[in-house]
Amino acid sequence: MKAFMSRDFLLTTKTAEKLYYGYAEKMPIYDFHCHLSPKEIYEDKQYRSLTEVWLGGDHYKWRLLRESGIDENLITGTASDEEKFRAYASVMPYAIGNPIYGWTHLELRRFFGIEDILSPATADKIYKEAGEKLKTLTARRLIEMSNVRTICTTDDPVDSLEYHILLAKDESFKTKVLPSFRPDKGFKLQLETFRPWLGQLSAVVGYTVDSYEKLKKALAERVDFFDQVGCLVSDHALDVVLYEKGTEEEAAAAFDKAYKGEALTDSEIAKYQGALLVYLGKLYHAKGWVQQYHIGALRNNSLRNYKRIGPDTGYDSINDSTFAPQLSALLSAQDEEDTLPKTILYCLNPRDNEVLATIMNCFQGGTPGKLQFGSGWWFNDQKDGMYRQMEALMQLGLISKFVGMLTDSRSFLSYTRHEYFRRILCSKLGELIEGGEYPNDLETVGKIVEDICYNNAVNYFKKA
Repeated sequence: MKAFMSRDFLLTTKTAEKLYYGYAEKMPIYDFHCHLSPKEIYEDKQYRSLTEVWLGGDHYKWRLLRESGIDENLITGTASDEEKFRAYASVMPYAIGNPIYGWTHLELRRFFGIEDILSPATADKIYKEAGEKLKTLTARRLIEMSNVRTICTTDDPVDSLEYHILLAKDESFKTKVLPSFRPDKGFKLQLETFRPWLGQLSAVVGYTVDSYEKLKKALAERVDFFDQVGCLVSDHALDVVLYEKGTEEEAAAAFDKAYKGEALTDSEIAKYQGALLVYLGKLYHAKGWVQQYHIGALRNNSLRNYKRIGPDTGYDSINDSTFAPQLSALLSAQDEEDTLPKTILYCLNPRDNEVLATIMNCFQGGTPGKLQFGSGWWFNDQKDGMYRQMEALMQLGLISKFVGMLTDSRSFLSYTRHEYFRRILCSKLGELIEGGEYPNDLETVGKIVEDICYNNAVNYFKKA
């Protein structure tokens, strides 16, 4: 029987151990999609407790607490940090098989040097010991400990990017912190947030954005601004891929109806979103950016709790809508004029793995791995989800060109997810070697591992 979280944690073969410790472990991190706060990085935030840095904003953990019947006051409410931490510790012994159990103990070990098993019996000791360590573990120190070279945050077009600008001038901090362009609010014209967001955009650009043409103009100006601040990537939450080929006039008409507060049909929304995505794709292509499409979330399932607590608090799920024809048509429309940017496709429903892995290869060429099937995302960034994503990519494409893992997290402690991913990657490749499906050529496979862990991302996000 293996010891808990020993040296060979998640490493299934001796070859996997050689690949991990000889190649993967040493590689830096290029975190090309996360939700970290640039303000906290710039100010080098000092965290008051393990609860604040660990449980605040982490809806993965919140979901487990709710399933265990923990009162919401001990999750997102006004209970003390100590009470919230004890509540989390009370759930841990029952999280057998859940990836959060492994993540929790990786984080305790890597950042705090704590090897105790979290439980009600150890909660107070761990809380106190971690609290002492946190006196020196600021936001920047946590990033440096993780060997992170580049961070791409997630930023609305209306954001000032003031902290990115300040960080770029700060020579004392070596990690690059770059913005990412996420214009989702400009696409959801059927929601009540659309008009207020247009007001924010108008204030930023200095004129009233009251037409589709002015929206395109404003977004182009913000793309220019983001590019000047170092942006290399955009991000779009295409929960449902609503693409329908239409004209610019139809897109403008849909905008006008939304601006007046009139109801829109699905077809009108699809034509508007399609036209705007194609337009922005041309801008991204001209800048040499990468675009990311996150597909398949079903958000805010509990309307009662959405009204009570707000979005991104653990009430989202996997969607099961189909999208292959719409996604293919969207990519083809961008490709038609040879203005399809480098693109990463993510699916939240693992049923769609092979869909993305095959669609992406219809639009390759010029750049190695120009279209990417992104790593296991959100509910899939665990052992089974990562294995399934890697298997689909290997069977239907070239995993050697894969740009690898990202944190997609709001927590500075989540960088252990890269270790978790790298161990699983090495196990997957090690099994192929030991199973006789690939030669025992550690030099070649080790180079592939290093590329997936870091080098491919560096080259992929580099402007031409």
